Amino acid sequence: MNATVTVRMDERLKKQSEQVFKDMGLNMTTAFTIFAKMVVRQGKIPFEISSDPFYSEANQARLHKAVADLNAGKGKVHELAEVASA
Repeated sequence: MNATVTVRMDERLKKQSEQVFKDMGLNMTTAFTIFAKMVVRQGKIPFEISSDPFYSEANQARLHKAVADLNAGKGKVHELAEVASA
């Protein structure tokens, strides 16, 4: 007995992944079924998922503040930055 699963994703991502699956001789259903079987078999997501600390809320807030400070003329040269001599 089959069940229907509905997945929402960005249209561009869907088209790109469909093309990759097609190049592999798969369709979206087969690819997702393989993924689900690996999850069940391994008891985990079958690849590493990690976050990039660059995109953390705290870092993004710090970067936005630094840009605002620079735009307001309040920036300072970082000690590691090379400054050209006149």
